[in-house]
Amino acid sequence: MVILASVFAVLAALLHVLFFVYESVMFERPEVHARFRTRTEDVPAVQPWAYNQGFYNLFLAIGALVGVALALAEEETVGLALVLLACGSMLAAAVVLVATNRAMARAAATQGTFPLLAVVFSVVALLA
Repeated sequence: MVILASVFAVLAALLHVLFFVYESVMFERPEVHARFRTRTEDVPAVQPWAYNQGFYNLFLAIGALVGVALALAEEETVGLALVLLACGSMLAAAVVLVATNRAMARAAATQGTFPLLAVVFSVVALLA
């Protein structure tokens, strides 16, 4: 189960690194901010929030990756705890996204599926 938890945590982390790139590096591009349903004329007002959110996603990704590294390096309990914290936060953010705007269900599913699977397999691994 640790391997499955690790695979899904890495996938979740990679996705959140992509979110970081979109939000903190490429947000001004019309094809990028349109993904976040932001009109071009609103970009100057929204960009500082997106920039901050991108780093939030990067830090969660780093936490998940450190957790995976520890879990696979004979620090299983500590590593899985970090995976649960990072991926649990990613999953909770996806739930908040869809709870506040049902039109964002697809985005929430994209954001939350890998973290959900990482959480499930981490819990199973810790209980085994």
